[in-house]
Amino acid sequence: MHLLSIDSLSDAQIALILDEAARWFAWNRQPRRNAKRLDGLTVINAFFENSTRTLLSFEIAAKRLGAQVVVMQVEQSSIKKGETLEDTGRTLNAMRPDALVIRHGTSGAPETLASIMDCPVINAGDGIGEHPTQALLDAATIRQRFGRIAGLKIAICGDLRHSRVARSNIKLLHRLGAELRLAGPPSLVPNELPHAANIDEAVSGADVIMMLRVQRERMSEDLGDAPGEFLARYGLTAERLARAAPHAAIMHPGPINRGVEIEGALADDPQRSLITLQVEMGVAVRMACLDLLTAERVTA
Repeated sequence: MHLLSIDSLSDAQIALILDEAARWFAWNRQPRRNAKRLDGLTVINAFFENSTRTLLSFEIAAKRLGAQVVVMQVEQSSIKKGETLEDTGRTLNAMRPDALVIRHGTSGAPETLASIMDCPVINAGDGIGEHPTQALLDAATIRQRFGRIAGLKIAICGDLRHSRVARSNIKLLHRLGAELRLAGPPSLVPNELPHAANIDEAVSGADVIMMLRVQRERMSEDLGDAPGEFLARYGLTAERLARAAPHAAIMHPGPINRGVEIEGALADDPQRSLITLQVEMGVAVRMACLDLLTAERVTA
């Protein structure tokens, strides 16, 4: 079994991951954390794109479960000598890992490795494709805060075109019964989302507002916005937040461009912001995913 996209998970598997994540979330708050459930197993983290939250949370998750963790040093690897992804996969597979976590700038790269590897492959973000574990941790965070997801009004706003986080969240939150509102600048809304609203409409009465990073590094043309213009037109300000439900929570997958997609004070608001809770929940969700995917190897 691999975890390549939200669609690769059944409803029962999603429910199991969210339930187990809630358990691991509580477990992670105790003083000593060594479960040893993956004792003797080896997990490889192969990150071809930079990462802080995802890389560290997968490493911490695997170590708390007792696994041996190897972080592939891509900058020092044979990839820099022209080795293909497929040949890298064959090399890694020959080392007999028990799970491979991959982040790659090309959409579909995890699927390529999954066709080669004899162990579970987890997609930690592929190009503008998907980021399934981010969506799972976002869902787990929402459930931790509200006790449910079904029936909540959730606005996902910002750079929808380039966001793999948005793609995975749209799939998952829809399956879990949320009412989704999507908003972004016209040039950053993909063709498959023709009915995206403006941000003022999207946040009106919303229970959750999920802002997305503006991914300028993936844009072929500059937005041409002046300093502060994006925030005023498309970002989350205190004035816009006032349109949301009184109990509305703020989310962001990170890294945050403060003063661009969100005002810094809102990102740090201890009552409204769930951003650090998302990071904490990321470890718990990734523990649940690694535990689920390696279960057959543990019992073999």
